[in-house]
Amino acid sequence: MKEHDQFRKMVKAIHRSLLAVFMVLVLISGALVFLMVDPDLSSLRSEDLTAYQTVEAVEEVVDEDLIVDGIHVRTGLVDADGLMEVVNNCTNCHSAKIIIQNRMNEERWAATIDWMQETQNLWDLGKNEQIIIDYLVKNYPPKKIGRRQILTGVEWYELDP
Repeated sequence: MKEHDQFRKMVKAIHRSLLAVFMVLVLISGALVFLMVDPDLSSLRSEDLTAYQTVEAVEEVVDEDLIVDGIHVRTGLVDADGLMEVVNNCTNCHSAKIIIQNRMNEERWAATIDWMQETQNLWDLGKNEQIIIDYLVKNYPPKKIGRRQILTGVEWYELDP
């Protein structure tokens, strides 16, 4: 019977040791998760960071009308007559990328504007409509390209059957 009691005591001791190891692992993994979520431990600081955040916000301000190499930086649109009318009337509702990827002729651009006015609550563009269409036709006309360019300068050979 004494051997049985000693065995029980040993099992309980091992059980307590394993439980302690498990608790330590839980605490360590919790700390690691906390560090992954808040690596600079900013949630533990009590200091006022508003001045620091204001400086960061000021540094991130970019000139919204900046043009670099003929491209309006904020939108990616080509710098040409009518750009600001397009930016002010079109990019309020959708990304300029939609304009860039949808190349159309004058009739299709006009029909697209009509569709947006009828179904998407686009306001009456007034005199700006023709300025916008002219800009789009000039800078984003349809491209007439095939799947690929014709291969030239290739020496073809016959395959043996």
